[in-house]
Amino acid sequence: MPKAKSKIEIKNKRSSFDYEFVETFTAGVVLTGTEIKSIRAGKASLADSYCYFANGELYVKNMHISDYWWGSFNVHDPRRDRKLLLTKKELKRLFRGSREKGLTIVATRLFISEKGYAKLNIALAKGKREYDKRHSIKEKDVRREMERGT
Repeated sequence: MPKAKSKIEIKNKRSSFDYEFVETFTAGVVLTGTEIKSIRAGKASLADSYCYFANGELYVKNMHISDYWWGSFNVHDPRRDRKLLLTKKELKRLFRGSREKGLTIVATRLFISEKGYAKLNIALAKGKREYDKRHSIKEKDVRREMERGT
């Protein structure tokens, strides 16, 4: 029997405003029992989160997962670094990309897959300049005005 589609989707809205995405990837996240329960309850935040390499492995930093309300003895640290699961090919591609000047790896979306696993969309991103941000705001305003007019 297939599982019902999960409605949990936590987005990092600030990342799309601050960065221009060059390439996106979907990675699994290594979590403890209380962390996955908190994510399923929607108690997570991707604000200011980014990814870094350590010993050839990719980790996400500053991803906040609140303490699980019913958790008792196996409580996790809300801001601990969490390992991301990607293929070797994807890891090499991200490592090469992150070494280029001006590129970083940011977390864009956290969701529960159809199989019930927590997945994190990450992007190899280039920082926007101030005038690029103003252009994005202008485009969004024009799009909003067009939708209202029709």
